[in-house]
Amino acid sequence: MVQLVKSVELVPWSGPWSDDDPDANFKADVALYAHVDPMSTIARLAAALGLPEGAIARYVLAKWASAGSGGLLELGPSMVHQLWGPVEQAEAAGTDAARLTAYEQLRQMLSWLRLPIVDPDAAGY
Repeated sequence: MVQLVKSVELVPWSGPWSDDDPDANFKADVALYAHVDPMSTIARLAAALGLPEGAIARYVLAKWASAGSGGLLELGPSMVHQLWGPVEQAEAAGTDAARLTAYEQLRQMLSWLRLPIVDPDAAGY
């Protein structure tokens, strides 16, 4: 097996970004963590487990990067489309009332999906 090794500089970034940036929420989250040193946690965990720091960093990055795909696999494409339906309708309507209706629909759908987790007896398991 060929070992792929890549180095990356961990750069703290805190902006700026424009008010109309479609990725503003993500960029704000990146900026929020700009003053955190993730390597101190990775170093302690690696030392405690007897693993190389790079192996832990790779694991953390791979797990985070694949979380969206994992969520899709858990829910399934049809459920993702069902959950998106109320959002799409609300955005097409473009009103606060439509968005509140969508929120209520999503709340009910998620409540139903969550039921077996929070109350297995009620779910009939």
